[in-house]
Amino acid sequence: METNELLREQIFEIIKNQLKDNDPPETKETFARLKKQGFDDFQTRQMIGQCLAIELFDVMKHGKTYNNERYVKNLLALPKEPSE
Repeated sequence: METNELLREQIFEIIKNQLKDNDPPETKETFARLKKQGFDDFQTRQMIGQCLAIELFDVMKHGKTYNNERYVKNLLALPKEPSE
């Protein structure tokens, strides 16, 4: 399995847990909103995953703490590209 596929699967698993646990609630709200706008499950998870990847990168690469405020801001702005 290619590294990017493995990473995508792990990010999708985090999103699945966020949706199941409704934590943060903005993930579920964003998922429903994007689906209503006509995006399929995979596209929706990819967009949410981009927002999550920014946070994971900062934590792993720069040793920063998880920035939930930025994550939620990026979720609410989708389908616009997330900002760092």
